[in-house]
Amino acid sequence: MDKTITFLVEDTDKNLRLDKFLTGNLNNFTRSQLKKIIISKGVKIDNKIVVSASEKVKSGNVIKILIKAEENNHIKPKRIKLDVVYEDKELILINKPSGLTVHPGAGNKENTLVNGLMSLYKKNLSSLNGPFRPGIVHRIDKETSGLLVVAKNNFSHAKLSEQFGSHTIKRKYIALVWGVIRPLKGKIETFLKRSKKNRQLMSVNLFSGKKAVTNYKTLKVFNIKDIPKISLIECVLETGRTHQIRVHLSYKGNSLLGDKKYGKKKLQFKKINEDFYKILLNFNRQALHAKSLGFIHPKNNKPMSFDSKLPHDFKKMLDFLENFDN
Repeated sequence: MDKTITFLVEDTDKNLRLDKFLTGNLNNFTRSQLKKIIISKGVKIDNKIVVSASEKVKSGNVIKILIKAEENNHIKPKRIKLDVVYEDKELILINKPSGLTVHPGAGNKENTLVNGLMSLYKKNLSSLNGPFRPGIVHRIDKETSGLLVVAKNNFSHAKLSEQFGSHTIKRKYIALVWGVIRPLKGKIETFLKRSKKNRQLMSVNLFSGKKAVTNYKTLKVFNIKDIPKISLIECVLETGRTHQIRVHLSYKGNSLLGDKKYGKKKLQFKKINEDFYKILLNFNRQALHAKSLGFIHPKNNKPMSFDSKLPHDFKKMLDFLENFDN
């Protein structure tokens, strides 16, 4: 059932942005979720619909927000096989497979990591990130595999979030890219923002947006007859922006193998090894794996570090290249 929640703006909250005011008063919703409600005409100030999240509230304003039933639904638990790398009373380390979305969204309400977590842990997950993201401290793309940390309570969630916010989390990714990145080792530092052409994509901007920093080094270049040059890259993140590695490597001219969004629109080969081409056709995701994750334990303050094996599809591709390169 839909419900309307009413707030009276106190003098201490005057001149706050509308989305910031609502975020401070609705603990079960993230700022991005509230922005969507505002844009969809679900918020009134003094009985007047407001569609700008940056609208400044004034002392004495009466703010009403309509929470639709869909926004207030509970997550449906679903039995999904999860690779739990580590677990204690505070957190869980998951090795997420490629193809598994982290949390429910439009078009996918049941087949996500969160649905699986709810089946295993029920209410023993943090709630800081809203009702649709219990336990979720950070995300990795659906088609990216690798390590993800999940918080069991709000204290641990807050402590881990602080580390992500201060960029002290150690995250290392392994990637296969087309061509040879120049220089072979370096730092990519730009701003990232939503693409004007496609709001679902991110794009590099040299002047505005969110700062994004990716350190990379080339581990090996595969120069094999009848196969375009391919490089094995290690990326260490200083920031964790949406699609960061994928956008940065594409920006350098070395898009990830299998990346349908940021890769080359159509690969053209004059001549190509048939066995490699079959593997490439069956590689249904971008060649990116979150291999290691390091952080300070939120409760005992001890450093923790985890490493994961490459998934079968990624290893198959890499083994093929290694065997032909020798």
